[in-house]
Amino acid sequence: MTTPWPPRHTAHRPLPPRIAAPREPVDPARIGRRVVRREAKGMDAGLVAAALEEARFEARQASRYEDLADDLRGPAELAEWERIAALLSGAPAGTRYDPDADDVVQAELAADAAAAAAREAELREAVRIAARANHLQVLRDLGTLDQAEPAEGDEAVRDELTRRAGGYVQADVDAWLAHALAAHRGHYRDPAARDAAAGLLPPPVLAHAALLGELLRLVPGAAADELAFAARLAATEPEAVGALAALLTRARPEVP
Repeated sequence: MTTPWPPRHTAHRPLPPRIAAPREPVDPARIGRRVVRREAKGMDAGLVAAALEEARFEARQASRYEDLADDLRGPAELAEWERIAALLSGAPAGTRYDPDADDVVQAELAADAAAAAAREAELREAVRIAARANHLQVLRDLGTLDQAEPAEGDEAVRDELTRRAGGYVQADVDAWLAHALAAHRGHYRDPAARDAAAGLLPPPVLAHAALLGELLRLVPGAAADELAFAARLAATEPEAVGALAALLTRARPEVP
């Protein structure tokens, strides 16, 4: 009789949470206005006036119930009937309501389209950040993160990696960004990207990068392990490290 092999136990890295597609926020008042517009389409001033009186009656009835005190849809429907009635009262006789010719409706539709486009762009950016974070995580596991070129948006990727780690500071990622910022690697070749990083990266990373830049200027051939102390200093005393970097900057010889 043969003894079966025990099942293999392999460590699996937990997958990041799936990114849900953004949905339009539920707005009872907006729903009420849309319902009124559908009902009012094709009505003339007389029919709208009758619908308005019915809406006012329903509002008076609803006011008797405490559980409807927080209702948003009912008041919004009444206000929309009043608006449409006022709109037709100033129109030529026989005019029928047409949402397509209503400037207020068209403005709302344009705003809704812009909001939907913004949500879609936000989703695409979240997907991009997640994919980049996965890529950097693989490089970390392989021990080759320091060879990667930083790209635009990696500051947000750093935040995503920190979130996945439960809020813990990712020292290796921070050091990688600081070295890249100090050496002007990747997208940090662009002065605008370096300026933007000042508002996107935390003070310890910025202080680390500033000190590294000055140390590399003083000792151009310094190896990374020789400068490891800079990260420890920046993590504990970022303000002091920033002041030291500023002092070293002042000590640069003037170019005639």
